[in-house]
Order: sequence, then C-alpha cells, then structure tokens
Amino acid sequence: MTEKYPVLAGAEPFYFEGNRVGILVSHGFTGSTQSMRPLGEAYAKAGYTVCGPRLKGHGTHYEDMEQTTYQDWIASVEEGYQWLKERCDTIFVTGLSMGGTLTLYMAENYPEIRAIIPINAAVDIPAMAPVRQLEDVRFLDAIGSDIKKPGVTELAYEKTPVASVKEILTFMEQIKADLHKVNCPALIFVSGEDHVVPPDNSQMIYDGIGSEVKELHHMKDSYHVATLDNDQQVIIEKTLQFIEKNL
Repeated sequence: MTEKYPVLAGAEPFYFEGNRVGILVSHGFTGSTQSMRPLGEAYAKAGYTVCGPRLKGHGTHYEDMEQTTYQDWIASVEEGYQWLKERCDTIFVTGLSMGGTLTLYMAENYPEIRAIIPINAAVDIPAMAPVRQLEDVRFLDAIGSDIKKPGVTELAYEKTPVASVKEILTFMEQIKADLHKVNCPALIFVSGEDHVVPPDNSQMIYDGIGSEVKELHHMKDSYHVATLDNDQQVIIEKTLQFIEKNL
C-alpha cells in the first residue's frame, strides 16, 4: 500500500552505524519511532549499530494505518533486520507494546537472533475482543500516551482504526500460540500499572517461551509507554547489561 500522508516530524525511522552488534528497536501500535528513539540513541552511544524502523501506516495519519495489515508491520521490522544483518554479526531485538509482539515474532521465526527484550508486550488484550463485532465504525478513541511522568507526550494517533485493531487481534493470537518457539535469552519488562496492555501479558510470555535464560523485570513507576516514562533509564541500563552478558 502507498501511504497518502507525509511522515510526521519525529516519527522518522532511525539508523545508527556502530560496531558489529546490532539492536533492532520497534515501536508500538498507533505509535511512532519517537517512543523508542531515546533507547536507540543510548544504545548507539554505547557503540552498537541500531535500527528503529517506522512500521508501515504509522507516524503519518490514522487513515494510512487503516489500510495496513499485520503482515505490513512484520515486513517493516524484517526490513530493519535485513539492514542490520548487512552490518552486524550478532543481533538483539527489543520493542514496546506491539513492538514487543513483533520482537516475539522475530524470535519465533529467526532462531539466529541472540536475545530479545520485550517491553509491555501484547499477546492477549480481552478488552479489544468486542471490536471484532464492529461493522459500521471506522475509528475508536486514541490509546497512545499512557504515561505517568507529567508533561511527557507520545507521538501517536488521535484515533485508532477498527480495521487495525482486528489485525492486531489476529496477530496476537498467532504469536501467543507460538511462544514455545522462542528459545533465545529474554529480558521481559512489565509495568505494574498499564492502561493499554494488561500486565499479566508479560507473565504469559515468561511462562510460554521456551527460553532457558529468562528474566521478568517489574517496573513500579511507569505506565504503558515505559520507554518515555520514569523507568526509561532503568530500561536502558538493564538492557545494556543484559546485552553485554549475552554477547
């Protein structure tokens, strides 16, 4: 599909060339690369090669998103992965919300990935299920900017396309069913209070993946968009330690 709208300022994909260790960084559903850029910049500063793709239909206008499928979002992440593979010997993957779901997808389908860091990843959101029955409604309210820290806003859509919710529901079902295929080390971040993805999703992921090395880190001072919230530095530091340990 061709996007009709220009990319919003701050929603552009980002690429940082560093050493032979790559980190693929994925933003979430209706969001943009803005939510992951601080992490990407911190990992680049530590010397790593970083790619933060813009998921198709995101970071422009919600009408663009309405035209995309979950396969389009997967393709966006896979393009970023290919960019890293041309430059790196070892690749780690991290993502927020649906970016975390995409992170799990990558681990399920690319066993060569060294390790993953899902952040408030989504595999089961019961509150979204009734949307499947909607036929005459195109858009719902926004779900972005669930942030505890005052004065911080996520660059996300002001409306949520019903068609896109139906896509993510199908995608989450597939990822949840295949969690056992994830065998690489995993550092899973979860916010204790999250108004978008129920925190029990992270426990489901922890219990469902086949990884021998796995850790669940509970964040006490952030809501859903933890990468822009009070625990941002904790995520950065713990991720860098985790990468160092798994090289």
